[in-house]
Amino acid sequence: MSNDFILAQVQGSLLTVLFTSAPVIVAALVVGLLVGFGQALTQIQDQTLPQSIKLVVVLLVILFFGPLLGYQIAQHASAALDQFPVVTR
Repeated sequence: MSNDFILAQVQGSLLTVLFTSAPVIVAALVVGLLVGFGQALTQIQDQTLPQSIKLVVVLLVILFFGPLLGYQIAQHASAALDQFPVVTR
């Protein structure tokens, strides 16, 4: 097994994790900023408000994008497992 193959697989895995987690992270960031600005404008100092709204938004993003993201992860894992017997010979 060559080092180039291992590095390519690790790079592909890291990129898959980055791309699949990006929608959730971006949604949480945008909602956090909007709620933070709303709290600053209205002077509401409740700490549970941004967390509960972010939780709902993240769950909705996972609900809508979950099948697509899961398919990408499964496709990458399947490709890696298909190549494994060929490389280990």
